[in-house]
Amino acid sequence: MGEAQEVQLQVMGKEAKEASPPRHENETNQPAIPQKRNSKWWLLMAFYSLLLLAGQSVAVLLGRLYFEKGGNSSWMGALVQPAGFPILLPFYLSQPKSPSTSNFETNLPSNLVLASIYISSGLFLAIVSMLHSLGLKYLPVSTYSLVCASQLGFNALFSFFLNSLKLTPFIINSLVLLTISSILLVFQDDSAESKQVYRRKYALGFICTVGASAGYGLLLSLTQFAFKKVLKQETFKVVLDMTIYPSLACTIAVLVGLFASGEWKGLGKEMEGFKLGEVSYCMTLIWTAISWQLFSIGCVGLIFEVSSVFSNVISTFGLPVVPVLAVFCFGDKMDVIKAIAMVLAIWGFLSYVYQHYLDDCKLKKQNSNAAATEMLITG
Repeated sequence: MGEAQEVQLQVMGKEAKEASPPRHENETNQPAIPQKRNSKWWLLMAFYSLLLLAGQSVAVLLGRLYFEKGGNSSWMGALVQPAGFPILLPFYLSQPKSPSTSNFETNLPSNLVLASIYISSGLFLAIVSMLHSLGLKYLPVSTYSLVCASQLGFNALFSFFLNSLKLTPFIINSLVLLTISSILLVFQDDSAESKQVYRRKYALGFICTVGASAGYGLLLSLTQFAFKKVLKQETFKVVLDMTIYPSLACTIAVLVGLFASGEWKGLGKEMEGFKLGEVSYCMTLIWTAISWQLFSIGCVGLIFEVSSVFSNVISTFGLPVVPVLAVFCFGDKMDVIKAIAMVLAIWGFLSYVYQHYLDDCKLKKQNSNAAATEMLITG
């Protein structure tokens, strides 16, 4: 009788161990979610989300300001997106060094592999930055926001194949609502703004923004894949690595394009003719660069902690914020469509958060059952 009971407890322990999920996977197959999402984890998520939303909103508004007040260089519009990475160096240098162990023991990638990831990501980011610059230059903000919302669909598609994303009903609901919230923005009255854009340039801006959205969605999925399959580390330094080094490679690539195209020759005249003055011209570019880096930290941090789709959901949630802020910054009208878009964006965002709440509850229940079984065995 005692032996049979012992065998039964061993079987229960084995089943509980098999049922317990891996440390970096949840029910939606999204890596890098810790087992216990305590208050510190949620505060970190709030911090990354705030950086992403604030950085994206300010950067897009300042990007519009640059082109509206006399800026005309597409390469400069692309350069400010990665060029602010030096502000992250103090944080990077203050990070503790990892203990020196061999790659064989820790199964970490070699320096050559890391360099390949950083350089290829940077070059790909340079292309995406240039496409985004052209889109922001030639499209009205409502159309630009609409097309940028498509990156969420692209990201979900690529993550489905690259990162085994499981599309639950709440996630699908979130994707649909967030996409619709941005689609609604195209119906606002931008006729006066659209008349200032030539038809060919409008088409070019539309095509470039679609390409940028697809490319950015792919880049986010590849970043998550790199965290999961290649980098395999859990430090803030890894987040900074995936922000600083690709930004450096991207900055060099865009600078080459800026000088090769000859646009650098007209920057002095452009600064002198800027409607807000030369100082405002420099400050606009500097703060745009800083804002994009804050966005990058928030974006990569959310990918590291949750998933690329979650990061993109937060980003799409912020798209309707830009037209609302434009009401105060540029005197745009606040209409019913913008209000509805904001409501749908918040609804979609909460739907995605609720899915993670359900995953968290299920994970806690499984851990509790496993702990109870282990105590029963050891007791």
